[in-house]
Amino acid sequence: MAKYTGPSNKLFRNKKVKDISNRKLTSSMRQTASGQHGAVRKKLSEYALHLAEKQKIRFTYLVSEKQFAKYYTEAARRKGVTGTILLQLLETRLDNVLFRAGLGITRKQTRQIVNHGHVLVNGKKVDIPSFLVKAGDVITIKSKSEAFLKSVTEMIDMACAPAWMTIDKAALKITFDRIPEREELDPEIKEQLVIEYYSK
Repeated sequence: MAKYTGPSNKLFRNKKVKDISNRKLTSSMRQTASGQHGAVRKKLSEYALHLAEKQKIRFTYLVSEKQFAKYYTEAARRKGVTGTILLQLLETRLDNVLFRAGLGITRKQTRQIVNHGHVLVNGKKVDIPSFLVKAGDVITIKSKSEAFLKSVTEMIDMACAPAWMTIDKAALKITFDRIPEREELDPEIKEQLVIEYYSK
């Protein structure tokens, strides 16, 4: 995923990924696949359904195949519901936490903010988008550019703030209060299909 340089919107549309594009444009995005025969309904095999769901989740969180497999292995190792733990691991990625907090319109944008060294976690600079945030961690945005800080502040919509984090818009500070519960995450994600995919 990190090396993909093709047309992103077409890829996300084919995989039925909804929250990658600009939030304002998501609702107007066509629901059929791209191409001349995109609207033709095809009956997918059981394997194809499992693979499609895995790819959908992978592209949603912008992780590579290798990264996703590692997250699954870690989720399977831990006690609890594997599918829920898998989604919780993906949700605690630093780039995703910034996206959920509204510090970027897309996950690509928040990933760039992290890569450029504008993020501190508990006072320490972190420039790795896949860094896993823990409950109680405090994330702040720092930059010498006032224009950049102003643009980030203007993007934050407090109405979209998730229940599992506290956002201080004025200070550009996020407190990650807790790990989200499954019912608080995207209900359209069918993680059980991913479990079945890796179980074969």
